[in-house]
Amino acid sequence: MKIALVHDCLNEFGGAERVLLALSEAFPDAPIYTAFCKKGSPAWERFRGKDIRVSWAHYIPFFNRLYSPLRFLTPLIWLSFNFKKYDVILSSASWYITKGFRKGSNTREICYCHTPPRWLYGFKTSVELQRFWIVRLYAHVVGHFMRLYDFWAAQRVTQFIANSKNVADRIWKYYRRESVVIYPPVSLPYVDNLPKKQDYYLIITRIVGAKGLDLAVHAAMELGIHLKIAGKATGLYTEYKDLQKISKNNVEFLGYVSDEELVRLYAGAKAFLVLSVDEDFGITPVESMLMGTPVIAYHGGGYLETVVEGKTGTFFNQPTVDSLVDAVKRFEKMKFNPKDCVAQAQKFSRDNFIQKIKSLISPSNSSTR
Repeated sequence: MKIALVHDCLNEFGGAERVLLALSEAFPDAPIYTAFCKKGSPAWERFRGKDIRVSWAHYIPFFNRLYSPLRFLTPLIWLSFNFKKYDVILSSASWYITKGFRKGSNTREICYCHTPPRWLYGFKTSVELQRFWIVRLYAHVVGHFMRLYDFWAAQRVTQFIANSKNVADRIWKYYRRESVVIYPPVSLPYVDNLPKKQDYYLIITRIVGAKGLDLAVHAAMELGIHLKIAGKATGLYTEYKDLQKISKNNVEFLGYVSDEELVRLYAGAKAFLVLSVDEDFGITPVESMLMGTPVIAYHGGGYLETVVEGKTGTFFNQPTVDSLVDAVKRFEKMKFNPKDCVAQAQKFSRDNFIQKIKSLISPSNSSTR
């Protein structure tokens, strides 16, 4: 089969890009089509050497900075690609409406949906520009037409894959389409001489909005616990500098770290914190469990599908500092077996992911909707 991979854009390197990387390794001959690729970015570094095919928008001066306000161009971007020569289009789609392509009558379009675009359907986003009235007005006008286009594009998809039951519910709610749930692949590099458990809590995330970082910093200050936050500040998240100012010596901002250092951080942590409200899936808590480290998670979203209360972690019920503080105090009195954490994480292995994806796109499953 001739397979084409399609992804929103190659700029930041997060969970969606880890899925794309696994897909590109599973189908090494498949080119990767994308709206644009930012040279020198974390994603660009990871996909160097791959057959990357960018859209015309890539060549617009400063488009890698203007792609968000120019998102109304997405229909023109994706419809400019012609996939008629491919048997299968496998897209990795989240916020850039990456679906509904031009294709041949026998071409199957399979959409691995990380989430319907959060900005279109009222979910909190990482940039949080909605606080500006001019952005709210723009979103109100443009968003209406983009929702119509998004629904139209979703009806052109042959098969949806959801990255969680949480996202499968959204796909049905907004598109009225059934989907198959295949959880994202979770894998970490092997590292020698891992550290023993130390007395710190850990967060690994891009430093953007909607990640609950303010809760974690304020809770750490109140409890006096040692908190390490690894990740690069991106976008227009303005609270980052404020959090640095109020943080004392017990809160460390580590910036970008390598995968090997991530493994060491996971292994040495007392617990891993994930605080987003209505997370689509969440790969990092599974990575933490893979290293035997339990998780303290917000009770919602994809975390409910990965963290097992009392066995691999514990939850807090309200997105407030008090609720998180109570959860940390409760966690301090609990005992967790690292083997239980590892066993839970292994359910989300890279091998399982690739096996299920290949089975789904095999010619024997070529019936359309």
